Amino acid sequence: MTQPFMKMNGLGNDFVVIDARQQPVSLNDAVVRAIADRTAGIGCDQLIVIEPGRDGAAAGMRIWNHDGGEVDACGNATRCVAQFLMEESGAGQVSIDTNAGRLVCTPAGDNLVTVDMGQPRFDWQDIPLAERMDTRNLDLRLGPIDDPVLFGPSAVNVGNPHCIFFVEDVNGHQLDKVGPMIENHMLFPERTNVSLVEIRSAGSFRQRVWERGVGITKACGTAACASVPAAARRRLAERVVDVELDRGVLHVEWRAADDHIFMTGPTQFDYAGDIDDRLLHPEGVAS
Repeated sequence: MTQPFMKMNGLGNDFVVIDARQQPVSLNDAVVRAIADRTAGIGCDQLIVIEPGRDGAAAGMRIWNHDGGEVDACGNATRCVAQFLMEESGAGQVSIDTNAGRLVCTPAGDNLVTVDMGQPRFDWQDIPLAERMDTRNLDLRLGPIDDPVLFGPSAVNVGNPHCIFFVEDVNGHQLDKVGPMIENHMLFPERTNVSLVEIRSAGSFRQRVWERGVGITKACGTAACASVPAAARRRLAERVVDVELDRGVLHVEWRAADDHIFMTGPTQFDYAGDIDDRLLHPEGVAS
């Protein structure tokens, strides 16, 4: 039996999406890695499975990173799945259940979707960190003690952990070098996403992201969502910001009324196909 899939992307952050609402699909980390492989597989940053919704939700959504690890949240994928579900049903709003909670999504224009990402979490145990620390300004630095290259990041959890460095120039640092060092730092027991954020004005950022389990990504929705409250807590920016990532802009509002983060951005359907059986049953790869 073949397994249909859709290829979608949000600002270049690309996904293989499997609709398993009618027929469940069995996955493990080896299968995910085989499908996500950009040379031998289909290629993607994340593999997404749409599942039946419960208690009024239009659907459930599960997320696996490129390295085969399951994660709780992906803002760009949520927008893509929401666009698909709204086009399918004609609904003006859909709710999607994720491991990070229920996310409410609404259309915002031509292939634009707004997602209520809920409230950010700032407590050190919620990131999580390995020890108690002020998450506004972590005692973390790279480089010589008296002249560190990067230091004092903020930490925020928006369904997954983020470590955010505010820098003068996002291109002035080797993200491919510092990203994996911070991702796997002992301070982050569940690893972390790593961002470099250049604040251009109170309402405009430039951001580059090293995504946990993926690497440098063209866009990361949850990273953009994390950077806005992180900057606002340090009085570096306002609560409404246009965040420019490598492939485009996400509009992020950290609403003062209830502290919910609202992210608006584009979605794109690329193509549909069937997953080769050899990818669903990779041989000689440990799960």
